[in-house]
Amino acid sequence: MAKFVLAGKTDCPYYAKAELLADTLQHSLPNFKIHKISILPDEWEEWLEAICKRNGWKHEESPLVWRDLVDQGGKGMLLGGLCDFIEHCQDYYNITSDMPTDVMLSIAAENLETKMNLIVEEQLRASLFKPLHIWISSALSPTCEILIPNLFSAEVFRCVAISLHLLDLKADKEGMQGLKMEVEDLALPLLHQVSIHTDLEHAFREADVILLLEEQWSGDDDAENEGEQEQKKKQVKEISDRYTEYGRLINTRANKEVKVIVSGDSFVNLRCSLLTDNASFIDSDQFVAMATQLENEARAIIAKELRVKTSDVTDVIVWGNISGSFYIDLQRTKVFNFNGAIKGPAFFSQSLSKIVHDRKWFETSFQDLVRCQRAAVASKTCQAAAMSAANGILTILKAWNGTCSPDEVFSLGVVCPGRNIANGDYDFPDGIVLSVPVAFTDCKWSVLFDVAVGEELKERLQLSARELQEEKELGSEDCESEN
Repeated sequence: MAKFVLAGKTDCPYYAKAELLADTLQHSLPNFKIHKISILPDEWEEWLEAICKRNGWKHEESPLVWRDLVDQGGKGMLLGGLCDFIEHCQDYYNITSDMPTDVMLSIAAENLETKMNLIVEEQLRASLFKPLHIWISSALSPTCEILIPNLFSAEVFRCVAISLHLLDLKADKEGMQGLKMEVEDLALPLLHQVSIHTDLEHAFREADVILLLEEQWSGDDDAENEGEQEQKKKQVKEISDRYTEYGRLINTRANKEVKVIVSGDSFVNLRCSLLTDNASFIDSDQFVAMATQLENEARAIIAKELRVKTSDVTDVIVWGNISGSFYIDLQRTKVFNFNGAIKGPAFFSQSLSKIVHDRKWFETSFQDLVRCQRAAVASKTCQAAAMSAANGILTILKAWNGTCSPDEVFSLGVVCPGRNIANGDYDFPDGIVLSVPVAFTDCKWSVLFDVAVGEELKERLQLSARELQEEKELGSEDCESEN
């Protein structure tokens, strides 16, 4: 079978003549195949130079014709231009072309018009196709490795395609390139493209979702040589610088409806607060700090105590500073499938307070167990609790995207206006991010105002607020001292 490739300038009359001759041969001869490449006039010289260089050819005019020999192990055999193609067709197939000049010019004009219309249609299609842009920081972390395959699920995102942008400021290009290849090898149906970044040059451009994972802070390396307070100052300074910059970039580059989730073990509330302080163009409700991991760890401890599944324990509330003086509130907690005096079907639940009457245990030992749970996992696995962190992020994303019941209770670190949180009168400092109970309705969260807040809980929240305010001031002092 004869396979030919015909390339030329779209408005070239000689390309039009060669095209008509090729069509005649293809219709007349079952073993003759032609592939056409139409190049815009202003792109022709660059394209011709590139293909000739790649194949070692010499050719200067339109059209360019070669015989495809790939199936025979070759890269292609150059025939030449229009005259060479006509001569070849006459010698081998006894067919020639006698197209008049006016017809050649007319077809060339039609070719150019058709090509331009196709370009316009393609641009229109591209404008209608808008993939969801997801950015993930600390991309080489174990949490990200677990998170990525699970993000591309209809339960998490209801979209046509996802453009994944992976950012890691402490990674090298080679490591990030390997991660990109691994993600592409997953062959995920929703994956549109993957980009990798080791600096902030393009960070958060067009972002629809931003997931900020735990990062390593330089203060950790000097813990043995410095006091605890000095180490904390170093960490807060680095966090303040980093997240101030993140906030400014998100403010100017991300989509205005972007959803930002801050997760991790250290300074989660502070990091979220710094973002909202520096992203004034974006509603503060679109920035949340994840407390779901704490919720699930508390549920696991309760489930083990009551000998039920972790999923049988619901509505655990985390108040306060997620990575500091948090408090686990069980006043609304329900338990399903408990093997006690009262039993019911699978949908039957009982209040935890009616099952367990040892309030002292929940106020002391239980709270301490939750604080130690993540450290216990890390000590056994020699790494952060990556699976529970990834699962917590996915839980919030699903709820935020409308795949949860409005009756479900979640804990989120959000910017508190100072007053009227859960019908309280707390007079918190402006911009403080505190974990409070929320529910999701129509892809938006709202604080639950029907949760009882006693004096003891108010004091705990005031303690968290002071702790967080001190962290912010610590970062501000360092910045001011440098200025």
